Amino acid sequence: MNLQEYTSSAYNFEECTKCTVCTAYCPVVGVNPLYPGPKQAGPDGERLRLKDPYFFNYALKYCMNCKRCEVACPSGVNVADLIQAARIKYEKGNPKLRDVILANTDFMGSLARPFAPIVNGVTGMGVTKSVLDATMKIDRHRTFPKYSSSSFEGWLKRHRKEQAEFPEQVAYYHGCYVNYNYPQLGKDLVKVLNALGVGVQLLDGEKCCGVAMISNRLIKQATKNATHNVDVLKKAVDAGLKVVTTSSSCTFTIRDEYPHLLGVDNSAVRDSLLLATRFIFEKLEKGATLEFKPDFHMKIAYHVPCHLEKLGWGVFSEKLMRMIPGVDFTLLDSCCCGIAGTYGFKKENYEYSQAIGAPLFDQIKTVNPDVVACDCETCKWQIEMSTGYQVLNPISILAQALK
Repeated sequence: MNLQEYTSSAYNFEECTKCTVCTAYCPVVGVNPLYPGPKQAGPDGERLRLKDPYFFNYALKYCMNCKRCEVACPSGVNVADLIQAARIKYEKGNPKLRDVILANTDFMGSLARPFAPIVNGVTGMGVTKSVLDATMKIDRHRTFPKYSSSSFEGWLKRHRKEQAEFPEQVAYYHGCYVNYNYPQLGKDLVKVLNALGVGVQLLDGEKCCGVAMISNRLIKQATKNATHNVDVLKKAVDAGLKVVTTSSSCTFTIRDEYPHLLGVDNSAVRDSLLLATRFIFEKLEKGATLEFKPDFHMKIAYHVPCHLEKLGWGVFSEKLMRMIPGVDFTLLDSCCCGIAGTYGFKKENYEYSQAIGAPLFDQIKTVNPDVVACDCETCKWQIEMSTGYQVLNPISILAQALK
């Protein structure tokens, strides 16, 4: 099914009752008067665009694709998908060099990793940030994620034999963040799954999920990656493996946006792709056990990322953390952190990004936790930069708590 067929058949915009609940829940509307809101940009706009593309509104670029409108919609209309599909179909002009660089996380990661200490030092300098602000419109207030000198793929390849000895096996879609920025999260997942008697295998040549490419309109490249990833995942699934992930955004993109926005059929692999916290919770529900340190103590504030809220899987991460003895757990209010991947890095969006996240930042400071838990790496960057609190994936918290 191609994008045009999906737009006409599955976006069900005629089921919109114009109740404006989506607009009430939209985090952008309250801070950016230029954005018309999801009802007008989505279902209302689609009715006009189908008559004449002239009605396409370039203000749709302010949509963060957070999916909160879809979570709120009582009629099940794919509001955000309508907006993103309209941008793909009607928006003219090529993406800026800035957007291409921000979207190509695999390419940039492979370039930066051999020189990680130098790259991290240079990108952290005020003069570098000022130059990028002036020349590429990457806001100078934004903190860049750090790169790792070693890759997760390299680490797991060195441990391939010992992983193969476990009676049960899963494949791990680690994504760009774990491979280039924070291999420790992948190591933490291996530790937890090994404690459950599960070995971890690499997928055969995975590529970036393409979420940043989609939002920056690099659609041909995103579609190429998606087609490749579905083929790679199918090999694992055909071999009888479940595929686990640690990134809520990667999970959501592969499961939902490949068919919705790229027209890539993922039906053969979709149900076998699970966020690791769901996989682990289901193992424990079936009788598996984890042994925790008796003296472990941690005050945790948990932020459910928007894409995970759309999947409805935040409950698995929450329940796992509540299982750990010695945890003081707070579930934070449902809020968008405001970064939306590359959205918050752009100068024209930075002010809106921070204003959207302000209620979340304030609540975190009020709770004053030891750590903030979150399943999304870009939420981690935003929260750490804006509050000063450390953010850990629930998997890393489980790994720390294990005896």
